[in-house]
Amino acid sequence: MIEVFVTVNYKNRTYHTNVIAKKEMTWEKINRIAEEQVRKQWNS
Repeated sequence: MIEVFVTVNYKNRTYHTNVIAKKEMTWEKINRIAEEQVRKQWNS
């Protein structure tokens, strides 16, 4: 497992989040997880 720091643009704002991912996970999957994390945080 690795920790990846990702910058996400959500509602015209930039957010930084981290994702714990398997080494073989694709960048697209990691980015999708990061976007979901930011979306969940700001929609609750």
